[in-house]
Amino acid sequence: MAIEIRPATADELPELLRILTTSLAQPHEDFVALQPEFTLAAFDDGRLASVHGSWPLTMRFNGNAVPISGVTTVSTDSIDRQKGYLRKLVTKHFEELHEQGERPLAVLFASQAAIYQRYGYAVVSTQYQYEIEPRYIQFNEPLEVPGRLRHVDPDPDADFGTLVGLYREYRENRTGEVHRGKPMWDAGILSPPKPGETRTVLVYEEDGELQGYAIYRTGPGNSPWPEPNHICEIDDIVALTPQAYRAFWNNFSTLQLVNKIQWHNVAGDDALPHILLEPRMLRRRSRDQLLARVVDLEGSFRGRGYEESERLTFALEDDLCTWNTGSWQIYTGPDDAEVTKLESGTPDIELRPGTLAMLLFGQITASQAARYGKLKVNNADALPTWDKTLRVRHAPFTADHW
Repeated sequence: MAIEIRPATADELPELLRILTTSLAQPHEDFVALQPEFTLAAFDDGRLASVHGSWPLTMRFNGNAVPISGVTTVSTDSIDRQKGYLRKLVTKHFEELHEQGERPLAVLFASQAAIYQRYGYAVVSTQYQYEIEPRYIQFNEPLEVPGRLRHVDPDPDADFGTLVGLYREYRENRTGEVHRGKPMWDAGILSPPKPGETRTVLVYEEDGELQGYAIYRTGPGNSPWPEPNHICEIDDIVALTPQAYRAFWNNFSTLQLVNKIQWHNVAGDDALPHILLEPRMLRRRSRDQLLARVVDLEGSFRGRGYEESERLTFALEDDLCTWNTGSWQIYTGPDDAEVTKLESGTPDIELRPGTLAMLLFGQITASQAARYGKLKVNNADALPTWDKTLRVRHAPFTADHW
């Protein structure tokens, strides 16, 4: 059996799309933007068996802009599963990223986290979902909202630049938010409404200064008469101030014909559960969101933002990215991090790639990882230093799904 690993060609895209649509149960239209040069495929005696895609993206990493590999469209034909093709593709992808030296992290959304945690990926962010009736949007403390809401047109020739500018300011100090090009806006936050839906785009401003936007869709629901029968789906809220956030929710509370307001992708540190009079009526649920893999340890530490100047030491065992294996010391500072091999002494902790990714993204702290049994502690006194050094300004999260 001859196994060949290489990018697919344009002529092979129809077969590649067949595997994707069958494996992922998504329509053909979801993959029309896939370009052959962004794929790796496994061929068994010339027959396409498995595919692995990746997009060059940029993500905020505790405030810094870091190039990443956005992994996508990972699929294997049903007759070729459990033959090791995916492992070959994942390994080849890591090797290519290491050789190129440009993208230290691989990041993805998983159909099943179990598939990717075998390869050193880990869950590095959590998304929440809300479902609330407008009548329950009441607040436990008053907040003056001196500004005003106004409608904008998301068309690129009209007010699209307004949304882009607000989003760029919002993402500055965050972890997980990506740099959106126009195609990403069009395929995600501003994708066409479904039949029967109407999109609304609002901005909030005070004294002529824009402080946020809200994008949502309203359409018919399935509640029986005489109840309100509409549904409101929130696509994105960017609020630079508490007043902007309150203004948007004040607006949602007035949607009297809406039976349910649904927001399916909410950050873990969102304010709403803490300001509602009856927060349980959010019906808040959670699930894993981003998974990330540290491909280049040195680049990952150097690209991240820090607020502390400290020294961290650790030992990492990495079976797939063997260039990461060893004992390391990291000197962090406000501008960068210095990463070198630890030549002597016992490192503070010992861990695996998945745990390291969770620490770098701020999904958990080193002290939590120790309690969970996810690392070996050699110096317990160093854990508070690890916790404060890798603290993130906002909970890791992305509003985009690519």
